[in-house]
Amino acid sequence: MFWNENEPDIPLVAHDIVDVLFTITCKCLPVDHAYALSQAVRALLPWCDDEPRLGVHTIHVAGSQNGWERPAHSPEALIMVSRRTKLMIRVPTARVEDLVARLSGQQLDIRGQSLQIGAAKPKPLSQETTIFARYVAADANADAERFSDESRFLEATADTLRALNIQVRKALCGKTMTLYTPDGPVRARALMLAGLTREESVRLQCEGLGPHRALGCGLFIPHKGIEAVKGG
Repeated sequence: MFWNENEPDIPLVAHDIVDVLFTITCKCLPVDHAYALSQAVRALLPWCDDEPRLGVHTIHVAGSQNGWERPAHSPEALIMVSRRTKLMIRVPTARVEDLVARLSGQQLDIRGQSLQIGAAKPKPLSQETTIFARYVAADANADAERFSDESRFLEATADTLRALNIQVRKALCGKTMTLYTPDGPVRARALMLAGLTREESVRLQCEGLGPHRALGCGLFIPHKGIEAVKGG
């Protein structure tokens, strides 16, 4: 846990980033589908390599409940996808029209599972002051021991955010986990930040934290419960 009550004087910051929510038809997906989903989406976007602010949110469903136990995190285990589940892509507003035109109506193959993309709706970034990222990835050259140690991870995170004029007042991180890619595993952990100003919250959602945005890493959304941080 990280706790700091000091209040800096932070200016308002304009932003041009939105989340685009697509309806989807999909029965199930691998629990760890970050790489497969990223590759399928990026294959349809010729400008993806020129857009560092492109973020592909991973698809999540409710945690264990009503006798159903969520499988362990792996590319082989499957989760059932409800009709209300959405595919969410974070892009600059200038890319929204082209993104919708290229993705709507497409059928993706996610490690053998079919995902049909439907209608889209842009959604402004949240102004909630408590936000979290399901995955914050370690840099390729990051010290493994430092990343795995909660206190050292939070200290390093506070230093990084300070460079964005964001002060960490309250933070909580989840356990380390692994996202699998053909280039090797990506170490990541969940992170919740509370007590931000609205401007800080929006700034962080725009900028993200750490590498691998296209794998859903470093993308902050409104916080809905402690289980999300724990890795539910």
